[in-house]
Amino acid sequence: MTTQARHVDRELVAAAAHVARTRCRGDNHTMAAAARARDGRIVTAVNAYHFTGGPCAELVLIGAAAGQGSYELDTIVAVGDRDRGVVPPCGRCRQVLLDYFPTLEVIVGEGDRLRTVLITDLLPESYVWADHQLDTD
Repeated sequence: MTTQARHVDRELVAAAAHVARTRCRGDNHTMAAAARARDGRIVTAVNAYHFTGGPCAELVLIGAAAGQGSYELDTIVAVGDRDRGVVPPCGRCRQVLLDYFPTLEVIVGEGDRLRTVLITDLLPESYVWADHQLDTD
C-alpha cells in the first residue's frame, strides 16, 4: 500500500456532506457522493437503496457524471447521512471505480484523519476488467 501523503480535497468533502444533509431523507437515500471531474467540476449524487439491492452513491455518481458529459473523474468521496462523516466505498464500488477510473483518488478516514489514497490501494492485487476483455480488432 502506498504511504505517500496526498492532498485532501476539503471542498469535495463539504459538497458531499451538504448533499447528505439536505438531500438524504429516510431509508431510500442514506449516502451522498461527490467527485471532482478532470475539468474541475464537482458532480454529486445519492444512493438509491432498495431491499433488492440498489446502487450505492458512488455508482449513481458515475452515471450522473456521464449524463453531464464528465467521463474522467480525479477524486471521489462518500458521506453518510445523519452526520456519519466520510464512508469508504464498499467492495463492489471499489471494483467498479477501479475499472472505470484506474488512477482515481478516494478520500477515506474520519475527522482530522482524512486522507486521500489511490483506488488501487483500496483494492490491491485486484482483477482489472479491461485487462481481460477480448481484443475485437
